[in-house]
Amino acid sequence: MDLGIAGRVALVTASSKGLGRASAEALAAEGVKVALCARGRDALAETAAAIADAGGEVLAIPVDVTDPAQPAALVATTVEHFGRLDILVANAGGPPPASALDVTDEQLVAAINANFATSVRLVQAAVPHMQANVWGRICCITSSSVKQPIPGLALSNAARTALWAWAKTAAADLFPSGVTLNLACPSLHATDRIKELGMADGDVPVGVPADFGRVVAFLCSDPAGFVSGVALQVDGAATVGLL
Repeated sequence: MDLGIAGRVALVTASSKGLGRASAEALAAEGVKVALCARGRDALAETAAAIADAGGEVLAIPVDVTDPAQPAALVATTVEHFGRLDILVANAGGPPPASALDVTDEQLVAAINANFATSVRLVQAAVPHMQANVWGRICCITSSSVKQPIPGLALSNAARTALWAWAKTAAADLFPSGVTLNLACPSLHATDRIKELGMADGDVPVGVPADFGRVVAFLCSDPAGFVSGVALQVDGAATVGLL
């Protein structure tokens, strides 16, 4: 299928590793010009080089996207470099494991900032550029926990579910202006974070990051123009709820 996005410009945050990188690579493979960002300079440079070596046009910006000042600056830098912004893939690293009754105020604030407020800031900064062209695609990478909370990840469950509630509201506001907003909700994939959490052991199915990236690319595509306000599970049927 031709996704119809060759020549478009995307900003993919937290994209030096894992699902963010997979999403950036999938978009670049479709001919999208991609701005990347991450805190780790070495990993960011390696990812940018890999995309460039594959023929992609890429801009690498070393920055911590969870710094409240950075989302607007990232969007501005992307537009200044490429001349436009059509696609936003909002992503940030997840918070540490925690049981629900043991979380601290500091942990809650940090989790809400990283996995809720950061995406809101990115969307708010990106939307005017998309609306100016009457075309835009926004995909927030969250977690299957927006539909089925994951034991031991209380901070992630809370922050990502807050983002889903906000995104469901925002999607309806944005759609008339040609901008879609969806969530891609992975369960276990073969990423460094899942390995660090010790969640990839045993007989639980584990997804391939590159396949997840292609799902994100579809949600950001021209044919997906009537898909908005969706939290799409990419979880190998792990989520058992009906809603």
